[in-house]
Amino acid sequence: MTDGFSLDDLAAIVRDRTTAEAATSYTKSLLDKGASRCAKKFGEEAVELVIAAAEGDKPSIVGETADVFYHLVVLLQASGVALADIMAELQRRTAQSGHEEKASR
Repeated sequence: MTDGFSLDDLAAIVRDRTTAEAATSYTKSLLDKGASRCAKKFGEEAVELVIAAAEGDKPSIVGETADVFYHLVVLLQASGVALADIMAELQRRTAQSGHEEKASR
């Protein structure tokens, strides 16, 4: 079990690492490279997840999904976008059917 660890917890950890030293924090070293580098790293992790899923490798899917979540939260931090804004958008979208939501875009 996860003891209730959430994406909000992860976002708080990433936010806290913005004040760390890059020499001791991988998160800070990514953030110091800017949103573009964070986006590239997120993309690399997403591709690795796609490959794991295509191969049906469940342990790799779990590990790669964790990497994707982490790198997504880092990318959001680097881009100045709050996780709460993403969750609010998801909540707004789930108030209607997926077909209706997609048609509205």
